[in-house]
Amino acid sequence: MPKSHREYADWSPTRLIDWATKTGPATARLVETLMASRAHPQQAYRACLGILRLGKTYGDTRLEAACTRALQLGAHSCRSFESILRRGLDQQALPDSASITPSLVHDNLRGPDYDH
Repeated sequence: MPKSHREYADWSPTRLIDWATKTGPATARLVETLMASRAHPQQAYRACLGILRLGKTYGDTRLEAACTRALQLGAHSCRSFESILRRGLDQQALPDSASITPSLVHDNLRGPDYDH
């Protein structure tokens, strides 16, 4: 195993989730989501550690708020998450879920009552 990979040998999914839980429930949920999105949880360690490391720069309160926003928006990449913090979106009110999902009522859409 390359040296850069051996550094993560001491880590486990439980250890990362426990560390994230110290910041807050949304942070733990985001870490769990990242690990579940990969074929092997170890493939998400670097992204998880990057997100947790941002807590040193932005603080735990902002990190937790950014995780809440990222989970709501489905922004699960480290790059999207960092953008939320850098642009200060974590400090703005969360958008309503109705404003995120576009309305599906339109004259050109066929519904269940459509007759061939």
